[in-house]
Amino acid sequence: MEFETRAIHEGQQPDPQTGAVIVPIYLTSTYQQDAIGQHKGYEYSRTGNPTRTALEEALASIENGKFGLAFASGLAATTTVLSLLKSGDHIVAGDDLYGGTYRLLERVVKNWGVNTTYVDIDHIADFETAIQPNTKLIWIETPTNPLLKIIDIAALTNIARKHNIILVVDNTFASPYFQRPLDLGADIVVHSTTKYLGGHSDIIGGAVVTSNEQLYTELKFYQNAIGAIPSPFDSWLVLRGIKTLAIRMREHEKNALFLAKFLEKHPKVERIYYPGLPSHEQHQLAQEQMSGFGGMISLELKGGFAEVERFASRLKLFLLAESLGGVESLLCYPAKMTHGSLPEAERLKRGIKDNLVRLSVGIENSLDLQTDLENALSSS
Repeated sequence: MEFETRAIHEGQQPDPQTGAVIVPIYLTSTYQQDAIGQHKGYEYSRTGNPTRTALEEALASIENGKFGLAFASGLAATTTVLSLLKSGDHIVAGDDLYGGTYRLLERVVKNWGVNTTYVDIDHIADFETAIQPNTKLIWIETPTNPLLKIIDIAALTNIARKHNIILVVDNTFASPYFQRPLDLGADIVVHSTTKYLGGHSDIIGGAVVTSNEQLYTELKFYQNAIGAIPSPFDSWLVLRGIKTLAIRMREHEKNALFLAKFLEKHPKVERIYYPGLPSHEQHQLAQEQMSGFGGMISLELKGGFAEVERFASRLKLFLLAESLGGVESLLCYPAKMTHGSLPEAERLKRGIKDNLVRLSVGIENSLDLQTDLENALSSS
């Protein structure tokens, strides 16, 4: 079956008792057992819930993986993956990544005795140079947050396999519709389902997908032991979002490409980051690795922070807010919002300047969005 069909049907068969076409929300914490030690596959909803099972099967299918796990947030998913490590282990991570992941690595995981080396992702060979005898995991995002850089997953897979290291790819920005890292050799894929998979800015959630049964068994244990699982209702909402993921992603990309072309030529824009533009440094790699370029745009405005404040205050349709991937368009200021946990020197070193803004382009009418940006950038 093709992606759109699997997104609607995989793990979501009609209810055998009632014929309900939509998966029921199983609002139960526990399940009757036939006898001591005998049950129908479910014991306690932290361990497993039928609504969550349907979501996990759908997640695995759309990522072309064998096993899916759902979590209460993207950071809960990330924390569970990092629980595969033990004191003395080492991580190599791309230097352009979500501020919450950086905070987790530096202020939580480091306390476990696990250290991280950050690599300039513009130089793929630097990942191998950074590997130490105790390196157990490589962590990347592609496209990255917030500079929308593209990392060659297949090339990094070769490095990881050569050194017997787990490769994890955060696929949140691309979504499984435009990119499937497992097909390119990654071991684990992570998502914030809050974003494109949920798609409506009404839930917080996370996901992990793998085809490695040993990793899945360990991760499933940690999912249960740590307990950061989504509620049945949140699981149902993500399932609902997945059904329309394909058509939404096509609209997000269409609008983003239209606006990126407009912004690239605007005299108030100093620099634009969008992998769908031929001017993007990794445009060719994005074409090879992805089937589309997504709905995220970052840009640097001329005039520094003062211009950013003016721009943000004049927007009407683009809402100043955290997060991304919903049907509505959002404006984010990474320096104070998503990447506020990075020390200023570290943030600037990574290229997250004071004049950088990030746009999550929604699925409104593209001309209305262009008008909104044009009015906000105008001199009048």
